[in-house]
Amino acid sequence: MINSTTPTIEGHPVTKYLGVVTSQTIIGANIFKDIFAGLRDIFGGRSGTYERVLDEAKTYAMNELLQRAQAMGANAVVGIDLDYETVGKNGSMLMVSASGTAVVIS
Repeated sequence: MINSTTPTIEGHPVTKYLGVVTSQTIIGANIFKDIFAGLRDIFGGRSGTYERVLDEAKTYAMNELLQRAQAMGANAVVGIDLDYETVGKNGSMLMVSASGTAVVIS
């Protein structure tokens, strides 16, 4: 399935708009990840642990978005937007929301 952040896909006109499709994923970072990330904050550098958690959450949200679009009969999703938020006590969890428009393209 083709997916894009743009509203159209060059060379593939939209023949049918099926509607907005959304998904959300909430993922927690455990205490050990928090400890290692805290050490990174002290000593500097990137937190590979949190980067992997972000990537995992994004992957889950995108996969679910595409599955929902396919269930609607779409062969593409355009105008995809990803939003990242922290939720839970002390922002201990990460929420990734994905939204877009399910379409049929030729």
